[in-house]
Amino acid sequence: MEMTNLYQSLNLILPELVLSVVFVILIAADLIYHNNKAPVKFIALAGIIVSFFILLFNFDSSGFAFIFNGTIRNYGLVAVDSFGHFFKLLVLLSSLFIVLFSFSSVELKEAEKRIGEYYALIYGMIIGMFFMISASDLILIYLSMELLSLSSYVLAGFLKLRERNSEASLKYLIYGAVSSGLMLFGISILYGMTGSTNLYVINSLIQGPNINLLTLSFAVILIFAGIGYKISSAPFHFWTPDVYEGAPVTITAFLSVASKAAGFALLIRFIKTTFVSYTDASGAWNLINVFDWQSVLIVISILTMTLGNFSALWQDNLKRMLAYSSIAHAGYMLLGVLVFSNQGLLAVLIYFAFYLIMNLGAFLVVMLIANKIGTEDINSYNGLGYTSPLLSVSLAIFLVSLTGIPPTAGFIGKLYLFIALVDAKMIAVAVIALLNTVVSLYYYVRVLKHMYLVKPEPDTPAIKPNLIETVIVLALAVPVILFGIYFQPVVDFAKSCLVILGI
Repeated sequence: MEMTNLYQSLNLILPELVLSVVFVILIAADLIYHNNKAPVKFIALAGIIVSFFILLFNFDSSGFAFIFNGTIRNYGLVAVDSFGHFFKLLVLLSSLFIVLFSFSSVELKEAEKRIGEYYALIYGMIIGMFFMISASDLILIYLSMELLSLSSYVLAGFLKLRERNSEASLKYLIYGAVSSGLMLFGISILYGMTGSTNLYVINSLIQGPNINLLTLSFAVILIFAGIGYKISSAPFHFWTPDVYEGAPVTITAFLSVASKAAGFALLIRFIKTTFVSYTDASGAWNLINVFDWQSVLIVISILTMTLGNFSALWQDNLKRMLAYSSIAHAGYMLLGVLVFSNQGLLAVLIYFAFYLIMNLGAFLVVMLIANKIGTEDINSYNGLGYTSPLLSVSLAIFLVSLTGIPPTAGFIGKLYLFIALVDAKMIAVAVIALLNTVVSLYYYVRVLKHMYLVKPEPDTPAIKPNLIETVIVLALAVPVILFGIYFQPVVDFAKSCLVILGI
């Protein structure tokens, strides 16, 4: 098969090419600068900023990259559209904050000599996520997931300072290998049934009369196991609390936002491209009647949010608590997917935009406090509201927003999810989600109780972030309140990013 229009294809993946070039430059810079690693850090930061502006400049570009002659209708390996651009912006924004967090991390200063490898691996994750978001071929989906996974396995155990670092990496690797194997098995079955790995081609083939529905369902469940592992949905979530607790705070925050965003983008594109025949005038997706996606996702969504919230109730370690919280939020976001409409997709995009700032903000404050007191235990937060007002108020804002209480951005995110559920007449599911939100209020408020209702010990340190750290905290905290009051620009932008290249 001959590949057509290589120049056009490369132009469509320009941000990925820039990231790949910076990745190589980072490795070279790490070899050149033995003693002073500052240039490596700023190269990493500059590469993300340049990629961000290139993505913005090419935001209106769309089409298929790497089209091979001979496939049905010449669909390509990569689908470039506004939906993918939205999630890539989220990945780059979270990457920017993670690099800035890394400058202030005491944990990483203890591994300063290997910091070049750290930033190179982060770029490996970003490139993997970019291709995951746009992949329209099963082979590329698998390869991009492996690139993301292999980089994150190393980063989870990057510090090697405590036993929990190595434990996190090993558990992540074992769970990842199993889910990856299941997904590859599912892909091989689907390929055996259809003779193609292109999602658009598979869409047309599974509508034929000769498709075996039982075998197809088995293959889809196996493929979902790999995607469910990435988004931390039950029952594929078991790795999350241990890995989040053991990894450096920066990597924990990165996995909780960027990796989850890429996983959801992949899940939505996989369903929309492979199993939807058309979208009607009201924005509802008409699914091909070969697999009951809605029932499966309802069960998984309820199970995910319930397990996440109830498990978080007993956690004393803030990183572990936020890990279970992120599992619960994955369950909430699945609610937007299972509606199977543009309204549900809009809710997911809005939720992710706000989830990024509030979750990264919570992890940043936890990191800055841990830098000073050396622990993430909730009992060490006693009285911090009096000794460290800026960090305490900011953490309170982030936790209230994660709960979904007005006037914060988190409330707007959940509001749009509930609107999508009510429009789809899924009242029972909406009530279960609402009850889960009430449960989550307990463990978030528990942190506030320790900060404000418990008197500080005489030796409680006053934590005063430096100017740069203060600016970053405020850059995350202020939008949480601002978007809780004036959110229309985010909604309008999300509405312009609902286009997924289809049949």
